[in-house]
Amino acid sequence: MLLSAGLLLGLAGGALADKAAAPVPAPTLPWADARTLADVLERVKHDYVNPVDDHQLLQAAIRGMVSSLDPYSAYLAGEEYDEVKILSSGQYSGVGIEVSMDDQEVVVVSPFEGSPAAAAGIRSGDVIATIDGIAVNTNTLADTIGRMRGKEGTSVKIGILREGNPEPLQFTLKRSRVDLHSVKAELLEPGMGYVRISQFSETTGGDLDAALKDLRKRNGAALKGLVLDLRNNPGGVLEAAVSVSDTFLDAGVIVTAKGRTPESRFEMDATPGDALNGAPIVILINGGSASAAEIVAGALKDNHRAKLLGRTTFGKGSVQTVIPLSGDRAIKLTTSLYYTPSGISINHRGIAPDIELERDPKPPTVPVPADAPLLQRDPEVRRAVQELKVPANGGSGSVSAAARLR
Repeated sequence: MLLSAGLLLGLAGGALADKAAAPVPAPTLPWADARTLADVLERVKHDYVNPVDDHQLLQAAIRGMVSSLDPYSAYLAGEEYDEVKILSSGQYSGVGIEVSMDDQEVVVVSPFEGSPAAAAGIRSGDVIATIDGIAVNTNTLADTIGRMRGKEGTSVKIGILREGNPEPLQFTLKRSRVDLHSVKAELLEPGMGYVRISQFSETTGGDLDAALKDLRKRNGAALKGLVLDLRNNPGGVLEAAVSVSDTFLDAGVIVTAKGRTPESRFEMDATPGDALNGAPIVILINGGSASAAEIVAGALKDNHRAKLLGRTTFGKGSVQTVIPLSGDRAIKLTTSLYYTPSGISINHRGIAPDIELERDPKPPTVPVPADAPLLQRDPEVRRAVQELKVPANGGSGSVSAAARLR
């Protein structure tokens, strides 16, 4: 189960990426401050109302030091570090359930296709009541998620409350490797594809290629337009954002970054080949589109490859590098600011859409069934399809004319 997509962009060092962390120069500490830290440590140990040990205090000092730098830098230990590795790799060992907290209940959003949970018959809407006979903690979702994860091949017993069943249902599941697929696609109408990217992990580029291939197969021909949905996508791995951008670009700069170290300064460019052969793209964005999602939106906008539809993005224009430490710990450190191809930093500013939509549209007068087609359920997707059908010169014309928009 995925708890949060987070706002991680860059990964470096250790098992997370090929780039190694730069060597650390010899320390030059301001000794007056170091003495103050030692004095505070001893005073807390001696006078604090409850006993605390050196390890606990020093871990808190490290955590506070890193987190004070900016909202995205953090000290990672234990489950926090595991979560980052899962988010970047797109894999973990567990039962394959997406859950959420709703009215103090842990509710199954959906089991992942092909997962142990799906094979056992766990359904959307089921309420998880117990794990291995112990009631779930309804104050924190992370505890439930952590207890369902575990070593591949081990078993976990999950108690489910299901509407229509007077007694709890018991499922014994064998944990296995679960692949997190961040790309979903469907054919909205003949010629018009829809791709939703929920986050960016190491598997996103490959998942996008597979999704586009499937859309072409279902359409029976090349697509005439694509809606790329990046709404509420909080970001992820930098390389995945570059891969997605490159999928739709023949050439041009995708992103540049500037930092203090040689590793933090780079430019990434598109390679020849456009998966849509120039067919128009409309990207849906909003205030929840951040980080890697903004790299894609900025790259395709600045290269005149797509129109942005929605609301201004979050404005996270910094790159975080995960630097492994000893003892299965790491620091997630802001190492660069990135810039769109036009040379603009979107940090704290976001990317404005080409076509702005109202923030709180009025609900439909007649409720739309939850199982209705996406075009009926989502007015912003409908608006995007309308924009795809507008020819590049702004006059009247067919979808094929719009396909020439680059």
